[in-house]
Amino acid sequence: MPRSARTPRTSRTPRTSRKKRSSLANRAIAASAALILGGGGLVAVNVYASAGEGRPSAAPPTRAQNVGRQMSTIDCPDAGNELREVPEQARGEVDRELAAMDTQITDAYRQFADRKEQISQDPGLAENAVLGPLRSKRTASLDRIAIAIAIGRAGERPAGIESLAGCSLRADDNAPGNPGGTGGSGSSGSGDTGDGNDTGDGGNGNNGGNDGGQGGGNGDGNGGQAGNGPQASDFVDIQSVQPNVDRPRQRRGASRGTFTTDCGRNENGKFNPDNVIVAPGVSNGAHHMHDYIGNQANDAFATDDVLANGATTCRNQGDRSTYYWPVLRLQNGQDEADVDADGGGRDQNVGEIQTPSEVTLKFVGSPVGRVTAMPRFLRIITGDAKAFTNGDANANASWSCTGFENRQLKDKYPICPEGSQVVRTFAFQNCWDGRNTDSANHRTHVAFARADGRCPKGFRAIPQLVQRIVYDVPPGPGFAVDSFPEQLHKPITDHGDFINVFDQRLMKTMVRCINDGRRCR
Repeated sequence: MPRSARTPRTSRTPRTSRKKRSSLANRAIAASAALILGGGGLVAVNVYASAGEGRPSAAPPTRAQNVGRQMSTIDCPDAGNELREVPEQARGEVDRELAAMDTQITDAYRQFADRKEQISQDPGLAENAVLGPLRSKRTASLDRIAIAIAIGRAGERPAGIESLAGCSLRADDNAPGNPGGTGGSGSSGSGDTGDGNDTGDGGNGNNGGNDGGQGGGNGDGNGGQAGNGPQASDFVDIQSVQPNVDRPRQRRGASRGTFTTDCGRNENGKFNPDNVIVAPGVSNGAHHMHDYIGNQANDAFATDDVLANGATTCRNQGDRSTYYWPVLRLQNGQDEADVDADGGGRDQNVGEIQTPSEVTLKFVGSPVGRVTAMPRFLRIITGDAKAFTNGDANANASWSCTGFENRQLKDKYPICPEGSQVVRTFAFQNCWDGRNTDSANHRTHVAFARADGRCPKGFRAIPQLVQRIVYDVPPGPGFAVDSFPEQLHKPITDHGDFINVFDQRLMKTMVRCINDGRRCR
């Protein structure tokens, strides 16, 4: 498939986090200051209006605004999650069709957003002009997937695949994974999973904020610089959250060592909206922009051989692994270089991309025993880019602030006090099935340890990657991660991706270091 000429790669001079705030940022802070109450609550107005838009109107919401809040996004079953068994020879075609289905949703969401006012006057328009055509396209894609799988299985068609074609309009405050809607109490992951499809937190705590529904949700719907989120109710003052981190107790024989690899902060500005794990060979397969550190050859077309020979930003050249995650942007009215590009403005991801002030990549051991080496080219996705509509079964977002990292948020962005920085933590799956470097749904070959620290039956403990990404952004609700357009930039959609390209010698060093209880770099 030819590379899209519209997809930005590495030509942009990277922006770094600024100690001095721009006048726009200061205006945004001033606007948001009115939202912060003594207990950290948020009143319901649109705090994301860029400079020049004026103050939000205090007038009661119109009928159109009410309808807009009732039907804020498009919700479709995630076919990729449901395909547990796909013959190896069919995976390329299946992945391409799944990527096409993501594009179908993106296009339908764009139509829905463009016609939201008309739909508020004529709700039947949503069915006739948006949902009906979307279902037809999905049905055709699912049929092609079924044919590809059937050929690989000598004629056995997957049962019930047609049921995944249905889509509906979902209200922002009814979405799974945001149970409190506009101001929920969050949720917690137990880490108890046998198939890699439960959240787990690897000991980093994923309880949601204890804001008790403080965000009233009576603003203009989906705010944000792009007009599709986030909302004021997606934020909570970290100081109002109770400590909630619960780490498994280390037992005798635990592997207590750590191995840290330094791969920089993406100072060179490598971005693209591809995802070589989920959508290999498809430009803009993610529909949002990723930060990349480590392997510099990573794009949609990177094979294992390409990655093995790629340059790396890692200090130790034995680590050519690739580490990537959605960029974080300031919602400050500023445009980025990708404002007219795929993954950027064309997918409703706008605002000023922030270079992290700090990135730590640490591999840790098991609290109950020794770890074994990861296979080369093992692929791990942690979290769920579609958790807003899928629900939180695979979500693994973990937001906090420096100085408050015993308080982790799953479905809220943190408002950090002056002098504190925003922190994203990704604790990856730490158990492997001992056979596969990937799986049909890119999840079931790895799993989280159970609450007692032990791996599920049939899995073995591997070094657990824990990523800590820190940002120096202005205090207040003025930032968001990139997302699929219909996911509305919700914090619960945060996720990270990793492909192991350690050479054999360095991987052995890592395992020995962790099992021996040493701290190595």
